[in-house]
Amino acid sequence: MTLAETIYQQSLTLPEPAAQEVLDFIEFIKQRHVKDAVATLTDERLAHLTLEQQAAYAYLQTVRIDWGGKPCADREEANARR
Repeated sequence: MTLAETIYQQSLTLPEPAAQEVLDFIEFIKQRHVKDAVATLTDERLAHLTLEQQAAYAYLQTVRIDWGGKPCADREEANARR
């Protein structure tokens, strides 16, 4: 079982408020890692990106996905929920 699957299985045993708290924490960690990754790009490297690429970086920092309160283990499952 992968780590993501273990986290998912554990989340199934939580009451909804606790599962939401875990999801919020995961989103916080993801935001922090995205900000860290973008912060490592130097101004020189950013200058070489097209305006479209810079806009894409900015947009990706705002994307939020509603998984119905539960984490989703893989893309296939995510696409099936739509």
